[in-house]
Order: sequence, then structure tokens, then C-alpha cells
Amino acid sequence: MTAKSPLLTDADAVAAASADGPRDGTDAVADPSAAAPSAAGEAAVQVKLRILFGARAMLGPGKVLLLEHIRDLGSISAAGRAMGMSYKRAWSLVEEMNAAFRAPLVDSARGGAGGGGAVVTPEGLAVVQAYRAFEAASLRAGAAELAALQALLHDMSDGK
Repeated sequence: MTAKSPLLTDADAVAAASADGPRDGTDAVADPSAAAPSAAGEAAVQVKLRILFGARAMLGPGKVLLLEHIRDLGSISAAGRAMGMSYKRAWSLVEEMNAAFRAPLVDSARGGAGGGGAVVTPEGLAVVQAYRAFEAASLRAGAAELAALQALLHDMSDGK
């Protein structure tokens, strides 16, 4: 049996239905590319990195994606909508992240006649950059082990 090369999805392409997992309340995300077969006809492998900072904080793909959407859209509510979550849930995650780090990751202005808005702070941008760099380094470092795991899977090419 020959080892398959790992088919890793780009974490930035993950479209989350929610930034929350059923088990611990954070960072389980749905990836529509998971069902999309590769050129070889197999589903792409996904690795989702979740960092637990003791009991103090947790950071994973859902929260980082939320920060990226806020950065790109300038709005917590628009970022939440883009991820299929309520404004209340998106705001709750922002508050959780702001409380966990030394400096706020997101600054927001109250809506109204002049409009609201949100901006990811320099600290928030640093968190996104550090997480994405750690994620990429982890994927590179574990590529051989991931390929070995893939090689041990049943052949699912016949749809069974």
C-alpha cells in the first residue's frame, strides 16, 4: 500500500456555521470543502487547531475566523451573519476574547444614526497572525504523520 499525500484545506476558506462546538462552547466549524472530493475522488483532510490556555482561554478556528470577518467587514453583526450565527453569539465571543487577552482584540462603536462598527485592534491582528502561523507550522510539521494516518484508512473510493 502506498501512502497518500495529505490533502489539507486552507483554514482561511473555512466557512463556519458557528464558532462554537457542542462540547466546550468554542471553535467547532463546518467546512463545506470537507464533502468536496479531491482530484483523486477522495474527501480533503482537515486539521482544526484549538489552543487551550489552561482554564483561562481557548482559541481556535472559529474565533480566528470571526476576527478575520470583523477585520474584513468592519462589523460584528456582519461577521456573525457571514458565519451563520446571531449577533448575540458573535458579540459574546468577542467579549470572551477581549476578556482573555491583555488588551482588547476588537474595538466597537455603538450603532445608531451614525452607524456602529467594529475594528480588530493591533493586538487582535497579532493574535490572528500568530494563530495562522502556528497552524501552518503545525501542518508542515505533521504532514508525514497525517499521510501515515490517511494510508491506514479504508479505501472509500467505491462509495461504501
